[in-house]
Amino acid sequence: MRTPPQSVLVIVTRRIGDVLLATPLMRSVKRAWPHAALDVLVFEGTQAAIAANPDVRRVLTVPERPGAPAHLSFIARLFRRYDIALSTLHGDRPTLYAFLAGRWRAGLLNATDKERWKRPLLDHWVAFDNWNTHTVLMNLALTRPLGIDPQREIAVSWRREEAAAVDERLAHATAPMAVLHPYPKFNYKMWHRAGWIELARRLAERGYGIALTGGGDPAEVAYVADLARHMPPRTENLAGRLSLGETGYLLSRASAFVGPDTATTHMAAALGVATVALFGPTDPVKWGPWPRGHGATNPWRRLGSQVVGNVCLIQGNAPCAPCHKEGCERHIGSYSDCLQQLTAATVIAALERLIPSRP
Repeated sequence: MRTPPQSVLVIVTRRIGDVLLATPLMRSVKRAWPHAALDVLVFEGTQAAIAANPDVRRVLTVPERPGAPAHLSFIARLFRRYDIALSTLHGDRPTLYAFLAGRWRAGLLNATDKERWKRPLLDHWVAFDNWNTHTVLMNLALTRPLGIDPQREIAVSWRREEAAAVDERLAHATAPMAVLHPYPKFNYKMWHRAGWIELARRLAERGYGIALTGGGDPAEVAYVADLARHMPPRTENLAGRLSLGETGYLLSRASAFVGPDTATTHMAAALGVATVALFGPTDPVKWGPWPRGHGATNPWRRLGSQVVGNVCLIQGNAPCAPCHKEGCERHIGSYSDCLQQLTAATVIAALERLIPSRP
């Protein structure tokens, strides 16, 4: 850039995890141009991931499936509003948003003839790699055409009042805390309930207090409540009771975390918590949790359980893992054998590699 921009829009219209993994790009922009106003465009329901992010001036939201009149009105308000617009996704909508919003725009695109029509919409495009480049690094590829230094820290943020609310809840806690997040959004990422119960029992025997986290969906709240009834006494069931910011602060106080492929697991890893991530069909090269302080290379290999920094990634033990499919029956309601066959002993052993032994 010949002159620093006054305004920048980052477009991340996907899920909460995608928004979190775009925060290094946001930080890169803000560090390079501290006086620029940085806004972020996300789908409604995902804005909590950056609601307290100090790098962001304003979060703009759009429905995942907007009605035509409201959508046209929204687009009209975006038109040429920003000096720079950056699309972190190769889809049609985010690319069009960037074209409309930015006087200069860049984005990720598939390098295929079928999608060649989108290239003239951008002043600079970067070939999207969905196989060999981690999502954090893929987003940071957009720093190159900007001529700015990449910042690789995932930002997990919360408001002061959210921290105070968690401190009040845990005022009488004396033992080190292990946070368990047992319920992913989709069944194909889920571990079995017997494993969670055995893991909690073993952690309690080692002197850890147990806190359970989860979202407010009724099915998730009911599942975690049922688990809590079979876990050690004084297990703290916080599912459905915390905002995402409060969950982030809770994780910052934890000594250990275990969870499946979810945004909460990304948050724990980014905060430097000793994290065990349970992965089945999902490709760790692309979506593995980003360990705190990691450098400029992919953290994870595609095959096998492995430890990088503060994170132990356990891959389900099946010859087909990672299959990149949505469960063994190929739909989000089905389960993955590689995770359902994963033993509690394997998870406990992984956690013991990361946390200090206790009497």
